[in-house]
This record gives sequence, C-alpha cells and structure tokens, in this order.
Amino acid sequence: MKLYEKMNSGVYVIAEMSANHAGKIENAFKIIEEAAKAGADCVKIQTYTADTLTIDCREEPYQIKGGLWDGYNYYQLYQAAYTPWEWQQALRDKCREVGVDFLSTPFDRTAVDFLEDLDVEFYKIASFELVDIPLIEYTASKGKPMIMSCGMASEEEIREALEACRRQGNEQVVLLKCCSQYPAQYEDMNVATIADMKERFGVPVGLSDHSMGSLADVVAVSVGAQVIEKHVCLDRTIDNPDAAFSMEIGEFAQMVQDVRNACVIKGKATYELTEHEKSSLKYRRSLVAVKPIAEGEAFTEENVRSIRPAIGIKPKYYRTLLGRKAKKAYRFGEPILPGEVE
Repeated sequence: MKLYEKMNSGVYVIAEMSANHAGKIENAFKIIEEAAKAGADCVKIQTYTADTLTIDCREEPYQIKGGLWDGYNYYQLYQAAYTPWEWQQALRDKCREVGVDFLSTPFDRTAVDFLEDLDVEFYKIASFELVDIPLIEYTASKGKPMIMSCGMASEEEIREALEACRRQGNEQVVLLKCCSQYPAQYEDMNVATIADMKERFGVPVGLSDHSMGSLADVVAVSVGAQVIEKHVCLDRTIDNPDAAFSMEIGEFAQMVQDVRNACVIKGKATYELTEHEKSSLKYRRSLVAVKPIAEGEAFTEENVRSIRPAIGIKPKYYRTLLGRKAKKAYRFGEPILPGEVE
C-alpha cells in the first residue's frame, strides 16, 4: 500500500471510478489500466446496492429534484450507479496486476464484511456517511487505515467521526476536505480549510475534488493536501450518473502531473542555497577597483565601485572602505579582497 509512503513524500492520488464503468466490466478494467498509466496511486470503487442504501419508495421525499440526477428517485439512481459486487474481486486483481492500490467505500456492514473477504488494505467513508457513526465504528474496528470525506460536515461532526475511529483503537485516519456539489464551484470550495483541519484535528488531510480541471487540486497541494481524490472516466459522452463531473483520462493524467509538480514547487521551508543557486553566486556584485589605485592611496567613490561579478568583498563594506588606505596597488578591474584594507 502506497498511502503513507506517498503522503510522507508528496501526494497520494486516488482515481474514483464510481459509476463511470456505465454497467460494463470492460469499461471498469479499462479505467483501471488507464488510470495506472496516467500516474494514479489508487483506483477507488464503491460497494453498495440500491437495497443497502435506501428503499424502493416512490413517495415525494425519495424523489430527486434538480441537479445532475433530476428525475431519478434514490433507488433508481443507485441501481444505475452501483458497481456489481461480483465484479469486485476481479477489479481488485486488475489493480494489483497494473500496480495501483485498490480502495472501496462501504456503505453498510455487509459491504465491510464483503470487502474484508477481498482482503482490502484500507477503507474510504463517503461524505454522506460521515454522520453514520455505527458504520464508521464497525469499519474502523477492522484496524485498517480510514480515509473519511468531510463534505457538509461541521467541526463537531468531524470530531465525532474521528472519535468513533479512536474508540476502536484506530488512529490511522486521513480526512478529505470536500465540497458536496456536483460539479463543485470554485467559490464554494474553501480549500484554505485544509491547513486548519491539519492543525485542528492532528491528522493528514487531502481534497476530494468534484470541480472541473486541475486548479483546485494544485491549490490544495499548495496549502498542505496530502491526498487528492478525483472522479475519472474514459469519456464524458459515455452516459452514466457521474460522467458530467468526471475527468477524462487525458485530463486526469495532466492533473496528476500538475499536483506532482505542485508538491515539488512547494518544497520545504529553507534558507539553504540549492546547488543551482550556488552556481549563480558569481553573478552578484562586489567591490572592485575601477581606476588604478596606488599603495597607500585612499579608496574613494571615483576609484571603487560595486559591480558584477562577485570577485571581491561584499558591497555591504563599501561605506566602511571609503577613506581608508590601500595596502597594495590595484589595477583597473582588480577585486578588493578580505584583509587588503587597513
């Protein structure tokens, strides 16, 4: 599992398949293969059925109005979006074959038990389930790392979810800042919260991103995100409930490169010179004789200047030098060196 290794050295990138397989296992295999080529560390699916998430009720509260899923009821949406459980071992095996981690979001205890039989190495809790404390406790009790999305969550709800893990003796928790909006609008994302979450809750923090493009992910890394999760699809024209806010593979590959580069650019807080900077020191200024100067002659504004390159003493000594006597004679262009001034 690359999770902690990658978080400690940079950023861990999760490709969220969700419903983008569009009901075809061949699409699911292709997404895994292409996500691996694009540089993902992990491919994530979701483990539920319509019956484990809701009930088949057509009454008004169960109808979805507005947004991407307008016209569905909850049961119909989850029937269209779910990943068949009979695929999931094959998907796990495909992840292992191409060298990426396999991750799933369980939505009830039966899903946790099923994933335990698949020998998963860690779990993801979705934003909408962050308030399902019994589910979090049961999942955390398996003793494996927990990634929990915090869309819509108050500070109190995040603390309650963390405490649920800790009651099970599980301290291996990563939180993801998330805007539960599909697609998310920039003005609603508030990724500055990532730095606050790291300080406030004392755990690694990342971003579960539903916005379009890579910009939010680069900004998130710059403020401390250690995990990036992004929905990925083969082609947004392949009809499914998640296509409209998912990245196509080429876009995802660019996003991965962007966030990796953002980590490199962010670097660390340091005042040490890089090797490249050391080679540029010669282009600084220094104090140099710009006229011939006789031994014993005073240094003046006419015969000494601060110029490039850095072959003599630093310019900060200029005022101290003026009026003092030269210990030796200087040719035009000769540097004034340490110890040569009375």
